[in-house]
Amino acid sequence: MKKISILLLALGTTVLFSCKDNAKNAEPEVVTVDNSADSKEVYAVSDIKAEFNDEKIASVFKQYIQVTNTLINTDEAKTANESAKLIAVIEEMGMQVDDSIMKSLVTMAENEDIEVQRKHFEHVNDWMEKTLQGTIASGAIYKQYCPMAFNNKGAYWLSTSKDVLNPYFGDKMLRCGRVDSEIVATK
Repeated sequence: MKKISILLLALGTTVLFSCKDNAKNAEPEVVTVDNSADSKEVYAVSDIKAEFNDEKIASVFKQYIQVTNTLINTDEAKTANESAKLIAVIEEMGMQVDDSIMKSLVTMAENEDIEVQRKHFEHVNDWMEKTLQGTIASGAIYKQYCPMAFNNKGAYWLSTSKDVLNPYFGDKMLRCGRVDSEIVATK
């Protein structure tokens, strides 16, 4: 029994010191993270499958989706650019839009602060949802909701797909949200 105890003690000491020496000589693992703009994953919303009774509404909604997509990708410059394009489409289509909506769109177009853009997008979204009522000929538009947006106040957006891509948080919380309802053709 004494020989086994001495043997186990010798074996334990050998293992302890050999592992300790290996830890001293081990090189730390170097991990390189690419933070360049080229490495950022880009998310894209689905194509619009819904059809509209009014081509003006279809054009405006198509551009609204472009604005939404830039917010999902947290791209301030593109959001400003796509917001300016939405203003142009609204004007080109001769749509009458409330001054407060135009003010929000102008703010989004002239400002490259993503949080400011997202705040004004909520107002634009409310208008877009009202504008779509009764204009869908076939298919569906999905009204999605993030309960955590704006310090847990919550906010909605419209999507071409049931897949959640959150424009209020972008890739920070990309999948935060749920489909709240569908806007479909009225019969």
